[in-house]
Amino acid sequence: MIGVRTVAVTALLAASVPLHGARELERFEYSQPHMGTLVRIVLYAPGAAAAGDASTAAFARIAALDQALSDYRDTSELMQLSRRSGTGPIAASDDMLRVLRAAQQIARESHGAFDVTAGPLSLLWRQARRQGTLPDAEGLAAARARVGYDQLELDDERKTVRLRNAGMQLDLGGIAKGFAAEEAAALLTERGITRALIAAGGDIVATDRPPDREGWRVAVVSIDGAGRPPAGYVTLRHAAVSTSGDAEQFLLVDGVRYSHIFDPRTGSALTGRRGVTILARNGTSSDGLATAVSVLGPVEGMRLVDATSGAAAFVIEEAAGVRQTYESSRWRALSGFSAEAR
Repeated sequence: MIGVRTVAVTALLAASVPLHGARELERFEYSQPHMGTLVRIVLYAPGAAAAGDASTAAFARIAALDQALSDYRDTSELMQLSRRSGTGPIAASDDMLRVLRAAQQIARESHGAFDVTAGPLSLLWRQARRQGTLPDAEGLAAARARVGYDQLELDDERKTVRLRNAGMQLDLGGIAKGFAAEEAAALLTERGITRALIAAGGDIVATDRPPDREGWRVAVVSIDGAGRPPAGYVTLRHAAVSTSGDAEQFLLVDGVRYSHIFDPRTGSALTGRRGVTILARNGTSSDGLATAVSVLGPVEGMRLVDATSGAAAFVIEEAAGVRQTYESSRWRALSGFSAEAR
């Protein structure tokens, strides 16, 4: 799974041929810190009042989801559910049920490479990075024994969640930001702001294209980090893109680089270098798939992406000093990918 994602993705307007008939709108941009990252909203509105009201509501929606879904807040709904693991069904909010339902679908389709019950392992690897040492085998085994997406039960009719075994803990770090960006985009659309982009760290959701542009041009950060030239650019319109990688969060022990992303099936952190960019129809899917493909690797990961309607993937992998890139079958068609900004 993945902790707080710090991979940056920069949104750029395309310098494309203007499209005629676009409504007169002004561009506004806002940013606020939420969910362990800086959330950026770019939108087009008929004036400052409409833009300000809409962005305020969108940020409030993101903040409310952060309060509910965070595993860094003791008072969050997520933590309350985790503290009651091993008991019976627990009433859950609609938001919690929706994000857990989406997470469970990705968990099943990835055969556990994505697993929101991996909280015990997340805590162990966070501590390891702080201390600069690897977790011991006994601790890993104990944490792994409390992980398993098949031990999470959802009841949509009764609106309840059950964590079957005591000591289980949920971690939505690999899906919550994409879900929040998606929800913010939906709220803006409901308020009549139909041309917008929401960027929550490495998770971006776009609605309709900017006026006079073909789409939102998004620069995908390279495997080497935000300070280096981007790996390329994609064009978004009614779509989402998520980037997962270890350029900034990793543990170095005895010359081996251990990613902050780990395999919840084994408890082991990934080694080597890997950057994954996922294009999907919504932010929840792109965020969850980015984590799953990071764990699965480019071969098995591409099979998962190709089996997901409306999804595409681009992967950069480096091992023993050799760097390779991989593209899913729909990547070029869906992303409008190019190596240079236009």
